[in-house]
Amino acid sequence: MTSPDGRRATKPRGTSGTLHRIGPPARRFLAERKAVLARLAAWSVAESAQTFLVGYGVAQAVDRGFLAGDTLTGLGWLGVAAVAVVLGAPVIRGVFAQLAGLTEPLRDHLVRRAVDQSLSRALARPAGQDRAAVSRITNQVEMVRDSFAGLVLTLRSFVFTAAGALVGLFSLDPALLVVVVPPLAAGLALFLVTLRPMAGAQRRALDADEALGEHAARTRGDLRDITACGTQPEAARNGARLVARAAATSRVLARWAAVRTLALGVAGQLPVLLLLVAVPWLRGRGVTTGGLLGAFTYLAQALLPALHTLMTAIGAAGTRLLVVLDRFTGTDARPSLTGATTPRAPLSGRAAGPRARLPLPSVPPPRQAPAVELCGVTAGYSARAEPVLDALDLRVEEGEHLAVVGPSGIGKSTLVRLIAGMRAPRSGTVRVAGQTVTGRGAAELAALRVLVPQQAYVFTGTVRDNLTYLRRDASPDDIGAAVRDLGAAPLVERLGGLAAPLRPDHLSQGERQLIVLVRAHLSTARLLLLDEATCHLDAASEARAEEALGRRPGTLLVVAHRMSSAVRADRILVLDGVRAAHGSHRELLEGSPLYRDLVGHWHRNRG
Repeated sequence: MTSPDGRRATKPRGTSGTLHRIGPPARRFLAERKAVLARLAAWSVAESAQTFLVGYGVAQAVDRGFLAGDTLTGLGWLGVAAVAVVLGAPVIRGVFAQLAGLTEPLRDHLVRRAVDQSLSRALARPAGQDRAAVSRITNQVEMVRDSFAGLVLTLRSFVFTAAGALVGLFSLDPALLVVVVPPLAAGLALFLVTLRPMAGAQRRALDADEALGEHAARTRGDLRDITACGTQPEAARNGARLVARAAATSRVLARWAAVRTLALGVAGQLPVLLLLVAVPWLRGRGVTTGGLLGAFTYLAQALLPALHTLMTAIGAAGTRLLVVLDRFTGTDARPSLTGATTPRAPLSGRAAGPRARLPLPSVPPPRQAPAVELCGVTAGYSARAEPVLDALDLRVEEGEHLAVVGPSGIGKSTLVRLIAGMRAPRSGTVRVAGQTVTGRGAAELAALRVLVPQQAYVFTGTVRDNLTYLRRDASPDDIGAAVRDLGAAPLVERLGGLAAPLRPDHLSQGERQLIVLVRAHLSTARLLLLDEATCHLDAASEARAEEALGRRPGTLLVVAHRMSSAVRADRILVLDGVRAAHGSHRELLEGSPLYRDLVGHWHRNRG
């Protein structure tokens, strides 16, 4: 099935689909453990007999004992009921002993399946990372085991408790069943009718809630970029759409919850009320006082509590069990939490249809290898997510200063981390100075490039130790020149000189960035990658730092925080998820509407 834009649509996961996948392996699992199920049923029959004796003992104590004037007989029948209650402890112990024969093999089976799935994904996608594997092996497996155990306990308890109670009611007087069974059956049937739509509503509400939370977290983290790029209206529209969707799913869930509450009331409260109303009719049919008291005992002490526990367990643990088991039995293809076919627009030559390669021609290649070269690189935020960089070709020459701009979440940081060798592409090759970076060790990568992220790493030690972290043999003259070039001399003086101790918690974010930029300047690597590494500096300090790093021998690639960084670059790459543009500042002002918007918004904010 394809969507209107030509992409393959994912069929929504419903409860029936999950049950269809889970059903066959579940039946095989239970068929292999018939002995365990038989022993569990035997203990459950004992629990049913216990339920029968409690209500029957109370009824006989009243009719044959106390109302007949025979106190000893009444106390004897009460003793029978008391013994039945006491014997409930070993019965429960036996039930739990047999339950382990179901839950522990299930846990082992799921752990093996989770490991097999993770290894299969690793073999199919060597560059991908299955970050959910640990959660499946630990948290989700334990969730399934606990939910399964709870369902087995409650379902078994209800079936055999109800059997004991109904047999007891029949033994006291069949007329009692005429009053109790119809509302009980009606409430239970209504509850069962709500299971499938309630599960679907819970799944949609969970997806909507996760999507809204993800949007809020992403917006908080990218607020600066959203403001700088002028995309507040779009972010607000997306947020409003997700809020409306979450509210709509919550209302649907609330309506089904109301129906479930009605079912619980019909099954759990109406039998008692009808029994009270029907007392005169029952007395007229010869039902004794003891029989009425025994019926109330069956309802209040056994049948209705078991029914309430069953409905609660199936409504909560049952739905949770289906959702988590779907993670183990479903396919890798899952719809996005936002309800869209793709969570982020891929970097391609057009908005829809087959993805086009993104050629980024630059100056004619010199004889030496380019500083950075990407050939057919595809990458996404996770192994299953749609790519944000799709079949990307990029060439950055030695000595070039390239700025990368675009809205938040469009793949700028992903691009930098691919070049730095911190991430592996799904496909394609990434080369720095002619050498493939994927799979290289930290020491080899450090010799090729320096990556300066937004969060600057400064450690406890001397100022000199922090500045020369990437070049321990730097001479005092080299250190002094780098400090002066980047305008860090006042900071070094305030800290007490190069030999002074440095405490990270005594520095502001901007001061930390300045220390790390001097460190990068001193490095012998010829490629500097700045991923918003000057965002905490003021505009003048940022300009001075970038100009100093631009004069340094080698290549500079900057993910721009301010559009002034782009203006200073030799070439600018604009990413917007639909198309890519590149060129000088003047060329992009003429040929890229997005770049004009970014520059215009930046100028308006400065004014």
